[in-house]
Amino acid sequence: MKPFSLAICIGLAVVIGGCATTGGTTPSERRQAIQSMKNQVLTELYQAKPDVKSQIASAPGYAVFSNANVNLVLASFGGGFGVARNNKTGTDTYMKMGEVGVGLGLGIKDFRVVFVFHTDKSLNNFIENGWAVGAQADAAAKASDKGAAVGGEITADNITIYQLTETGLALQATIKGTKYWKDETLN
Repeated sequence: MKPFSLAICIGLAVVIGGCATTGGTTPSERRQAIQSMKNQVLTELYQAKPDVKSQIASAPGYAVFSNANVNLVLASFGGGFGVARNNKTGTDTYMKMGEVGVGLGLGIKDFRVVFVFHTDKSLNNFIENGWAVGAQADAAAKASDKGAAVGGEITADNITIYQLTETGLALQATIKGTKYWKDETLN
């Protein structure tokens, strides 16, 4: 991919991430909507994997994000929002995310991601730098409680990542760059 094309793709990902809506109009309403999303996602994750509850409770911190992803043949774009929690200090950092990918794929997917940070360094690095690059291969066909989604659990760099698909129809194998950053209006 040419540098100019890559810059456009990254710019689109940041715009998509910046436009992600939390459902509220005031900063207080938006923070409350993000907290509600976080609580709902954790409840679903604990039902699917009960042992994760103790893993999160004993970790230095965790983050929960709501993401929307669109795959158009050779390109993938996404955006979302979430919150990172420092378990030691009780501090929440509200964040946005944007992603761009290259690879084969087609579809739209609405999913949630939970990061469990196993060290203070991995938590702080995520909050301060928030850049992650990775590969993704999955298939999703889900609407409400119907259908199936193959997501996954990955552990890398002292972080365990869980993905839960809400809705969508997607088949993809992509290399992605994802940028997470602090939401200055909510912190």
